[in-house]
Amino acid sequence: MTSVRDLLRAGPDGSPLLPRIDPAGHPGIGTKRDAVRALEAAAERLADLQERLYAQHARSVLLVLQGMDTSGKGGTIKHVFRGVNPAGVSVAAFKQPTEDELAHHFLWRIERRLPTRGHIAIFDRSHYEDVVVVRVHELVPQAVWRGRYDEIVEWERAVSESGTAIVKCYLHLSYEEQRERLLARLGDPDKHWKFNETDLQERLRWPEYQAAYEDAIARCHTDEAPWYIVPADRKWYRNWAVERLVMETLEEMDPRFPRPPLDVPALTASLASPTSLAPPTRLAQRG
Repeated sequence: MTSVRDLLRAGPDGSPLLPRIDPAGHPGIGTKRDAVRALEAAAERLADLQERLYAQHARSVLLVLQGMDTSGKGGTIKHVFRGVNPAGVSVAAFKQPTEDELAHHFLWRIERRLPTRGHIAIFDRSHYEDVVVVRVHELVPQAVWRGRYDEIVEWERAVSESGTAIVKCYLHLSYEEQRERLLARLGDPDKHWKFNETDLQERLRWPEYQAAYEDAIARCHTDEAPWYIVPADRKWYRNWAVERLVMETLEEMDPRFPRPPLDVPALTASLASPTSLAPPTRLAQRG
């Protein structure tokens, strides 16, 4: 199978990326049926790799998911990681910063949710909100958000060098598909809680958001922390592609189960002894 990391990796030249990529495309796999089968077949392999990462306790993985509203960050997490041990996975959803968070450097709240050794951390939105949303809404001066690109690159390099593999995915959704998904939410009373009227105002800023993401991807795409552009109009492809990106990253890391120096024959003989079948006796408690 062709490496999905090679297929979806952002280009190195900094030229406009998103207009050249079809949000409804499905590079690397043929049909929805193929993708669903592949996703199901790979679930056991992903769970095994995650268990090995957890057991080895040497490195970690950070998956960053960015995209416009309705691009499917939550749905991706639900489908890709449904079979892994939750003890080794954490999810952080970065919403609008609190007053306490705003009182610190913009990377402060991000740093606190980085994965520890042996773990996979998933960011539903991330530090890139501080060069995208703040730019579109003019929440900070241009000089501030422009200066953050270099800060992010250096910070991600340090995170990578500390032993964390970084996988950054931009879920590339079309303007038309977002409209269909918003209409679907309005048509289902059980999904009304997901609908925010401000989403309609954000749609008016679509060109500004696309420009902001273009710059963030071009300026912060490095060998240590590459960006992958994942076509997201087809949910089945989005889920398959992100699963493959995580799988390929873990396979390259090649985590191994530890081999502690156990005297297996002696321990096995001890457990096989008839005395090991009876529970230890306890002295009766005195009144």
